[in-house]
Amino acid sequence: MAMVMLIGLAAVWLPIVTDVSTAGALEPPRSSLQEQGEGLMKNVEEMVAHGGMGDAKAIVHHCGEAMRYAEALIKQLSASDARRSDAVIPLNEVIRQCNRVSEIGSHADPGLLLNPALKARTAARESIKLLGLIRTSKS
Repeated sequence: MAMVMLIGLAAVWLPIVTDVSTAGALEPPRSSLQEQGEGLMKNVEEMVAHGGMGDAKAIVHHCGEAMRYAEALIKQLSASDARRSDAVIPLNEVIRQCNRVSEIGSHADPGLLLNPALKARTAARESIKLLGLIRTSKS
């Protein structure tokens, strides 16, 4: 009899604990999104800077890193996040443009890589703005 009561009590208690723990997991921590956004912006800015210096290998490298950050941001945004639908479009554009850079490859003229790299940077900036991850500079 005590075993039946214990199982019954566990059945009533377990869903309550499970609901609480998953509710906290639905929203990613703001600091994690901020870190991913900063990583994305750092890499797209460096990617374009290396394009100006003519370093095709660095463009391909930083574009690959930017794509990784964009994918991580998409995964971190929960389906219930109101910003998700707007931000996913430019993040997917970052991924698409960086795939173009990878397909062209580091053997190509850096000027050829710069066009998709600039488009990726523009899309990254838009996604960061839509997610509200822009840090205002303190003057």
